[in-house]
Amino acid sequence: MASKSSRLRAIALYKELHRLGRDYPDPSYNFHGKLRRLFEKNRGLKDPEDIEKALKLGEFIRNETLALYSLRKYRHLKRMYSDDPLSDPLRDYRS
Repeated sequence: MASKSSRLRAIALYKELHRLGRDYPDPSYNFHGKLRRLFEKNRGLKDPEDIEKALKLGEFIRNETLALYSLRKYRHLKRMYSDDPLSDPLRDYRS
């Protein structure tokens, strides 16, 4: 049986991933549906090693999603402040 601490970790991870999924850039990916299916698939795990492995996978997905968002923000800032005239987002309006 899963310990109470691993259950609380799983719930907190699910909530955090669900919040992160709101801003996922590709709506056709169905982030929330895949997240729910993944957690439902692992709901019946009993072995503590398997539970820890599933939680580590969820934490990896969280970290990769956060990295994706950071990269998206970085690219946006680079486009906004770049010296390259071809990447100027306001070039059509300045003419």
